[in-house]
Amino acid sequence: MPAMLLLFALVGALSSQGQAMPREEKNRLMNQVVEMFDHAYQNYMDHAYPADELMPLTCRGRVRGLEPSRGDVDDALGKFSLTLIDTLDTLVLLNKTTEFEAAVRKVLSDVRLDNDIVVSVFETNIRVLGGLLGGHSMAMMLKEGGQHMQWYQDELLHMAKDLGLRLLPAFNTSSGLPYPRVNLKHGIWGPETRTGSETDTCTACAGTIILEFAALSRFTGDPVFEAHARRAMDFLWEKRQRNSNLVGTTINIHSGEWVRRDSGVGAGIDSYYEYLLKAYILLGDELFLQRFNIHYASIMKYISQPPLLLDVHIHKPLLPARTWMDSLLAFFPGLQVLKGDIRPAIETHEMLYQVTKKHNFLPEAFTTDFRVHWAQHPLRPEFAESTYFLYKATGDPYYLEAGRTILDNLNRFARVPCGFAAMKDVRTGSHEDRMDSFFLAEMFKYLFLLFAETEDLPFDVEDYVFTTEAHLLPLSLSTAPHSSSIPSNRTSEEELDDSNFDWTCPNTRLLFPDPAFPRNLREPIRSAVDKSCPRPAPYREPGMGRPPLRAQDFMANNPQHLELLRRMGVSLIHLKDGRVQLVQHATQAVSAVAAEDGVRFMQEMMELSSQQQKEQLPPRAIQIVSHPFFGRVVLTAGPAQFGTDLSKSSTGTRGFVTVAEPYSGCSEITNAEYLQGHIALLQRGQCMFAEKARHIQKAGAIGGIVVDDNEGSSSDTAPLFQMAGDGRSTDDITLPLLFLFHKEGNILLEALKEYREVEVLLSDKARDRAAIFKGKPLPGSLIEGSVDVQEADEDCITEATTPTSFDPVGQSETTTVELDESAPEEVALTQEEVSPVGEDASSADEVKPPEEEGGPVDPAPPTQDRDSGRKEEPEGDTDSSSQSVDELLADWQEDLEAFQQMEKDEL
Repeated sequence: MPAMLLLFALVGALSSQGQAMPREEKNRLMNQVVEMFDHAYQNYMDHAYPADELMPLTCRGRVRGLEPSRGDVDDALGKFSLTLIDTLDTLVLLNKTTEFEAAVRKVLSDVRLDNDIVVSVFETNIRVLGGLLGGHSMAMMLKEGGQHMQWYQDELLHMAKDLGLRLLPAFNTSSGLPYPRVNLKHGIWGPETRTGSETDTCTACAGTIILEFAALSRFTGDPVFEAHARRAMDFLWEKRQRNSNLVGTTINIHSGEWVRRDSGVGAGIDSYYEYLLKAYILLGDELFLQRFNIHYASIMKYISQPPLLLDVHIHKPLLPARTWMDSLLAFFPGLQVLKGDIRPAIETHEMLYQVTKKHNFLPEAFTTDFRVHWAQHPLRPEFAESTYFLYKATGDPYYLEAGRTILDNLNRFARVPCGFAAMKDVRTGSHEDRMDSFFLAEMFKYLFLLFAETEDLPFDVEDYVFTTEAHLLPLSLSTAPHSSSIPSNRTSEEELDDSNFDWTCPNTRLLFPDPAFPRNLREPIRSAVDKSCPRPAPYREPGMGRPPLRAQDFMANNPQHLELLRRMGVSLIHLKDGRVQLVQHATQAVSAVAAEDGVRFMQEMMELSSQQQKEQLPPRAIQIVSHPFFGRVVLTAGPAQFGTDLSKSSTGTRGFVTVAEPYSGCSEITNAEYLQGHIALLQRGQCMFAEKARHIQKAGAIGGIVVDDNEGSSSDTAPLFQMAGDGRSTDDITLPLLFLFHKEGNILLEALKEYREVEVLLSDKARDRAAIFKGKPLPGSLIEGSVDVQEADEDCITEATTPTSFDPVGQSETTTVELDESAPEEVALTQEEVSPVGEDASSADEVKPPEEEGGPVDPAPPTQDRDSGRKEEPEGDTDSSSQSVDELLADWQEDLEAFQQMEKDEL
């Protein structure tokens, strides 16, 4: 058995039949990556350093305690110039040796690690400790070259050890699992620490330590760090569910009980699996590979439903835990490449690529029919990472085109004058005032490596392993001195029988003798996502009679219909969000003919549902264009099924906002003289939406905005709301009407209080401010805006489109389809070859009738925590009615609690 996994034995074996990208074009794209990095890095140094992160919309640094709290997301900030440390080895990879040397000197002179501040153990380990170790590796490599860093005397390594010692108190638990947070100055114990009371942590938070801690031990010769990291990994392995060999998402650090028993490869678990395989690569310990192989077999058996990766319950792995996926799982195809399992990597990557092309970026979460579930996108690098690894393994120029798409979208939609801004909503193109450190640490590394030739690189990347934050650790550490007495909870050889697992990457010329095979794998997935592939009707043998049940006749409360579905292998689940999901398991049908009937029924139901979906509208945008906003603030708004269709208007509707009297708009408007030619602001409730529209239209308004009366509601935490008519003709309504949740509506109300006139633009998507102010001088404060007006054009805003349903091509594919709100029940369809869904399905009694004939278009995000299980409220939260506009804007940009928990897992 070889002691080391052969990295990238697959090079170039799977070339595409498409034309190779010319060397000149690759070089141009590589230089474009460098220019984009310079734009981001220089703006951080000019406007933010020594702060931890750059706020690219307001061109200033984010300092913890000086900006409104974002909850757990801020645990990554420790007043230690996070972005600079996270970027050190990127500078070297991009051939910026002079800048690297200057950056190291700044870190040594300016950064303090003894701050009285509570930080995430996980984030501090992968970003700061990993950044220092990656910087040290690069410094040693340059010093050995004899031209640069000749003055370097392991100063970064000394800082890394200092930080490692400050993290060690978190591991003082009976289980060996670390506390999720630690005070850099005071540790865990004592009232001055302001931490140490937590009981839960995510699996990834405890299982993503081994690379950095083992590297620190082997660089310094002190085994204590590697010993603690191994103990945590051993404990997680022991606590796996023995029947399924899966791990849960959240675990109690004292008792080892699973707090959340859902299991997947995304948020909360992802990098635990990554570090099992990479610990074997870096350290040469076969125990880690054995464990990874056993986990991987279970992932492919229960979680992988190509091209989807869906969470399951660890004790009932045939029972799906949810019907949506989070964007963090985009790293998994890259990990499959390292494993040598290329086919599913190609399939899942293609699904992610098609979702990216549909929405410009991967939404934070998306459903099994590829619709937006959570609309944020904080410029995550995982898709770029998998793109690089697949290109490295296959040499297929198709992945260079995928990289070009990433570059183009970043420049078109995320680039702003002071850097790159995260997307608040991929559907409307609105931004968040954040540029996370991982954007510089990871995104530009993988994109540069994707387009660079070997001679463009300052060193051989094959001599290093990438951490989960893309920091570079040398493989030579496998032979570095380390204690042989490090305790490890080794399991019996019988339990770890892995005779069926490969120990080296396979020869892909034997796996895929046809060079067109990767393209053949991608084609049906592309067709499934964009719904461009016709489906032939299932074959029925002659004389088999009529199908037992047609989709148009189905009634979910008819016992006979349910029995017919059971015979066809179709089961029914009542989801908590009110939808009814149909799941087909071909293997559970009573006969092959019944299974074919089930396939036909599912296809008919999807066609029926798609007719309803055609009536659903995408989100709209309300852009505040008056002083001091000047188009920088874009609010996500729900559409109406009546009135002006803003998607057919090239200019939208622009006007000043006036509060209607009465505020409900349910009777004749009494301030019509002020409403004339303005956009009316109304409150939801007391009457139908169409009635409100008629009253303000009669008063002379040119548009209307309805604000939710449910205090605290927000587009972050609630599904998109679509306003329906009143059951009769609405052809008489000719003005546009949009819906704002309470939190976004308060931004307008507070703006009206502080400024006499507030002008807004109602449109189908956010507009380029150069177009909004065309013919007029651009306001000077646009430097703080969210669009580079010198480069953007009107097409550079994310188009708000409703994704189409997913039509299965084969029985292994999965889809969820929602019926129109006017239907008695919403039905979601899922088709797959797994065992039946069990008894944990939600009760139908949880269905809520749509209010005012409107209702959610997308399922609402769950309120359950996504990894560590904490329910800490953001600091400084106050009543929005008493906040200033600036405070409301900052508050509005806070992520929902579950989203914050996902951030903490793998930012």
